[in-house]
Amino acid sequence: MSIRELTCIGCPVGCALEVELDGDNVLKVTGNACKIGENYGKKECTNPTRVVTSSVIVTGGDITTLPVKTESDIPKNVIYDCVKALKGVIVKAPILIGDVVLKNVLGTGVDIIATKNVKKVD
Repeated sequence: MSIRELTCIGCPVGCALEVELDGDNVLKVTGNACKIGENYGKKECTNPTRVVTSSVIVTGGDITTLPVKTESDIPKNVIYDCVKALKGVIVKAPILIGDVVLKNVLGTGVDIIATKNVKKVD
């Protein structure tokens, strides 16, 4: 049996969690002020995921770099590969927030989307 200490990132409170584990099995989560913390503690110890933010190059736009993010969270162990997959991605203006920049990144089923509008310039 082991104990993992975590700080919950589910809400702004940032509860200090203790997750009691038996191997990969979560026995209990303590220290949480709400259900979000309990769910976060369990997920973080069994299948940690993150939303990834990065940027790609834009051509023909009023800016040259487009901020992007994963549409939802992806497994934590593929974050660096996700960022590598974005290297060399070039998009053409115009772009709207929510436009898909890269479909199904690394076979995760999650798309990379634009987080800023980019106007086309002539």
